Amino acid sequence: MQVRYAAAVVVACLVLAGCGPSDGELGSDLPPSSPASVATPTEPSASPEQPTGSASAPNASATPSAADTIDAPDPAQSTADDPALAALGLLAVKGRAPMTGYDRARFGQAWLDADRNGCDTRNDVLAERLRAVVLESNGCVVATGQYADPYTGATIDYRHGDGTLIDIDHVVALGNSWATGAARWDIKKRAAFANDPLNLLPADASANRQKGDGDAATWLPAYKPFRCAYVARQVAVKQKYGLWVTAPERDAVTRVLAVCPDQALPVDRWAAPTRVDHDITDPGAPAPSEPPRPTSTRSSQPSSQPSPQPSPPPVKSLTSTYFKNCDAARAAGAAPVHSGDPGYGRHLDRDGDGVGCE
Repeated sequence: MQVRYAAAVVVACLVLAGCGPSDGELGSDLPPSSPASVATPTEPSASPEQPTGSASAPNASATPSAADTIDAPDPAQSTADDPALAALGLLAVKGRAPMTGYDRARFGQAWLDADRNGCDTRNDVLAERLRAVVLESNGCVVATGQYADPYTGATIDYRHGDGTLIDIDHVVALGNSWATGAARWDIKKRAAFANDPLNLLPADASANRQKGDGDAATWLPAYKPFRCAYVARQVAVKQKYGLWVTAPERDAVTRVLAVCPDQALPVDRWAAPTRVDHDITDPGAPAPSEPPRPTSTRSSQPSSQPSPQPSPPPVKSLTSTYFKNCDAARAAGAAPVHSGDPGYGRHLDRDGDGVGCE
């Protein structure tokens, strides 16, 4: 009888009180080793309050601990004095704005060297989040590594050049941000948002593409133990950048956090939301008007000396001249620039895949 009573207490604790490991504990161990390139763990069953995502959970073939699933390189979470549920209550609730004018280019080049360390943001995120990382000779491009994917619960053996393995997900999607406030920003703030580590996670490429521009009301990770940390990160990003939530989005996040009310917001390593200071041109902004010409104070008498004629601009040969940057390539209508094309240079191809200015 005592054994049955103790077992009942344990089950009740797990189902009703969320006695499992905290989000901070989930990021403490190395991912499980696996002879296969992708191993799919058994997904723990969720309580009835947890919403279901649009993706189905993977079939069981390996069972890593919960610590193998998420956010391993993150610093410790912030204290429970700043829970995600309370922050959610402070966000404005509005309807979606129209997507008029939305384009990926409105968020700057993908990907910038936002922190000016010589490497682009994509490879910075991969190098930080993956384990057993091997870099290519340029010291930036991640050649191989292992990743415990938090969206599916699987372990991925990453290799550069295979675009089916890992994407870098914008946790708050760029399209969602456009419809909830980013359309009003200038290009530098949008570029900062697109390159902010708080809003970036490597993710299984298939899961990321299934998500698209969805919010929590339309898509959640299939791996349910990560959902609390996932929506908490969305709340932190929207709070930082002053984005609003829709009523269905707020309700979906509330349902997830109902089973983890003490879930803390993730630590933000970029305190200011406008860190990027690159000279970026917004392709959707109206062209500046021509300033008025100053009124001449010279005499209207014609000069005896003929006015010198301006020299024609030099014609550049693209076969021997690289584009200075991707903005120049786009202005010439040459982007994306492939290896061997006129104007191609390795400085335009940050990820080393042979295609610059994608």
